[in-house]
Amino acid sequence: MIPYSMLDLSPVPEGFTPADALRNTLDLARHAEAWGYNRFWLAEHHNMPGIASAATSVLIGHVAGGTKTIRVGSGGIMLPNHAPLVIAEHFGTLATLYPGRIDLGLGRAPGTDMVTARALRRNMDGADDFPQSVVELMEYFADETPGAKVRAIPGMGTHVPLWILGSSTYGAQLAAYLGLPYAFASHFAPDMLSQAAEIYRRTFRPSAQLEAPHFMLAINVFAGRDDAHGQYLMTSMQQAFANLRTGKPGPLPRPVHDIAAHLDPAMQAGVRHALSCTAAGGPETVRRRLGELIARHKPDEVIFTGQIHDHGARLASFEIAADIMRSMTPQVEAAQ
Repeated sequence: MIPYSMLDLSPVPEGFTPADALRNTLDLARHAEAWGYNRFWLAEHHNMPGIASAATSVLIGHVAGGTKTIRVGSGGIMLPNHAPLVIAEHFGTLATLYPGRIDLGLGRAPGTDMVTARALRRNMDGADDFPQSVVELMEYFADETPGAKVRAIPGMGTHVPLWILGSSTYGAQLAAYLGLPYAFASHFAPDMLSQAAEIYRRTFRPSAQLEAPHFMLAINVFAGRDDAHGQYLMTSMQQAFANLRTGKPGPLPRPVHDIAAHLDPAMQAGVRHALSCTAAGGPETVRRRLGELIARHKPDEVIFTGQIHDHGARLASFEIAADIMRSMTPQVEAAQ
């Protein structure tokens, strides 16, 4: 069976507040647990009115405390924004409170604009020390080293599983070199998907955390009553993506029946390409598209996301995706 997981950005829809978004996130996580989702990940973004998951580790603790069995983690923590020791303490605490349920996915991008990145970091010397920071984190989560002068408490000995997230071959190479699982951001940056997956699998080196490569494919899902309804639900994310590209981020827009009336042809084409790793439509159309993506890229795990304005429709979409994964798994495995 191919495990299926969920990435939630805790979207703030137009007409609602961050408090509503956070309540919806916990409700979604509880449903995801009941529907058999393997993981529930939250992503770090800053200075974005449509995303409420900025304090990611705090929200992970809230979701883990409100669920019972599902793994909860970050998809991801933008490590350059933080001192590795602080993240080790945060996630060491989470792993101590919720043993065996916490994941730490790590990204290299700031997760915001550069002005906000400066406000987060205070000092930006331009050096790319992401690989060194990942290794430092691994050391903080390892068993105690005699003579170590700096330790993460809690954190030491928790062996929190690390993931590398990426949208290029850089993250694939790093994950393979360190022997870590790799999640590709194909839900918004699909261009290098096939190349990154091939490099990761071919160059993977076993580690204490992972004996064989584990590749996760991210897919947008907008499953509606029928094809027209699924396409309608997707228009909120299409508008939000266009707003972000034009420097006007805001709350998640309400869906529209004619996206062409809201986005010019060039923007439509750009958004369509960026969101090409998407399954949108009625249940049978979504089933067919998911089968195509899984057969083509052969992931070890899939992670679904999808920003939908109406919370009830979002729940229904992810429930349909879970039903499809449970029913299609034997056929997908046979095709592989």
